[in-house]
Amino acid sequence: MNQSKKAMDWGNLGFSYIETDVRFSARWHDGDWDEGELVASSEMRVHEGSPVLHYGQACFEGLKAQTAPNDDILLFRPELNCQRMKRTTERLLMPTVPESLFMNGVESVVRANAAWVPPYGSGASLYIRPFLVGVGENLGLRPAPEYEFRVFVSPVGPYYKGGGLSLIDLAVIDLDRAAPKGLGAFKAGANYAGGLMATQMAQSLGAQEALYLDPAEHRFLEEAGSANIVLKMKDGTIVTPESESILPSVTRRSVMTLASDVLGLNTIERPVELLKEVDDIDEFAACGTAAVISPVGKIRVGDHWYRFHGNGESIGPTTQALYDHLTEIQKGEREDPFGWTRAV
Repeated sequence: MNQSKKAMDWGNLGFSYIETDVRFSARWHDGDWDEGELVASSEMRVHEGSPVLHYGQACFEGLKAQTAPNDDILLFRPELNCQRMKRTTERLLMPTVPESLFMNGVESVVRANAAWVPPYGSGASLYIRPFLVGVGENLGLRPAPEYEFRVFVSPVGPYYKGGGLSLIDLAVIDLDRAAPKGLGAFKAGANYAGGLMATQMAQSLGAQEALYLDPAEHRFLEEAGSANIVLKMKDGTIVTPESESILPSVTRRSVMTLASDVLGLNTIERPVELLKEVDDIDEFAACGTAAVISPVGKIRVGDHWYRFHGNGESIGPTTQALYDHLTEIQKGEREDPFGWTRAV
């Protein structure tokens, strides 16, 4: 794809919205989806009675496009984002976005905005946001009469300040992200509105992000405000917390596969009782599409900070190796034995 790039300071982008040329929109009405189209306007017209406004009937996904050394534009496991959106739509009584429509929306927007895909070696990427909202005239608590599926993109830099593989800090906050058997395992918009205060509280304590414990007993590790958790224990095992209210992460799933199949490490998904096991943790990392893999230097529980990664000063070798393998596959720098990348 030879489209010339926009004149931007690619190496100094933050993680914020930048309006690009076009986005994709498709509508569901009377039981059917239209075929969708690329549209120029970033504005949406939404009826004042729309269930998305009153009852939070909304879900979204996040993935990235990267430029490879040969200038191909690569997506990373987009079919898993489509599958996860399907799970969420079923839980929220929203119509499923067919995989063909989902992929057409994602790929057509990336192709049409190729000039906004950061060049190879810039350290930036094109963030892709597919989302579905319930719209149309409504008042009572019921599923929406119409839905809009939309995909927009924005060039972004690292999610956390510092860029690349920099250490972050997390703080356990006395708020719950989700109720037991609630929406925690689904990428529903309302989950994130509820986490805004927790993030603010964590930042007031000197951390970048909140860390949540289980909502039933507040003993077991769950996830950070915008990322899943992966741990390297002192016995060499790679552990990720298990819970019904953890969002299933594409990145976490990929990291666990790399740890097992590439690094040859023992991996397990199980409940992690934080305070009982904190001294057994060697490396602590947050992972997600936006965060990629972010090593956690320390976490705050109550008034005490617990440190990892060389007393919170250096990045552990296993986290570094997982980050390198993952990002090199995503950028087309390393052979992809799993077939995870998809050229647009």
